[in-house]
Amino acid sequence: MAINDLPVLSALRTKMQWHQERQRVLAENISNSDTPNFRPRDLVEPKFDKTGASPAAMGALAMMRTSTSHIAPAGGGDTFAQHGRAGFHTRPAGNAVNLEDQMLKVSANQMDYAAATSLYSRSLGLLKTAIGKR
Repeated sequence: MAINDLPVLSALRTKMQWHQERQRVLAENISNSDTPNFRPRDLVEPKFDKTGASPAAMGALAMMRTSTSHIAPAGGGDTFAQHGRAGFHTRPAGNAVNLEDQMLKVSANQMDYAAATSLYSRSLGLLKTAIGKR
């Protein structure tokens, strides 16, 4: 079994890649804070099963409904992820970016990424110790 096939390391890699992409999306939100009619975006956090595999890793990507005008999912109900929060303020130009919220998300994302990278490097260290390379 290759080290890349370990579910824990695969889950941590997926989590780190998600945090990198989320940082990019949040940075775009901040950079467009003065763009008329711009709506902030965010990513849906990946979910993992008990073995540590994500549905995206198995080929099933989760769909996302970001607006009530989007088509509802088959089978009824609202199983898509909803983004945004009720009651946010929109400027007269139509921009809905709240810089304080975005900066809080950026700092929380940075801390979560640091935790995931620390777990990943410690897991690799434990594996190296177990096989006698350290």
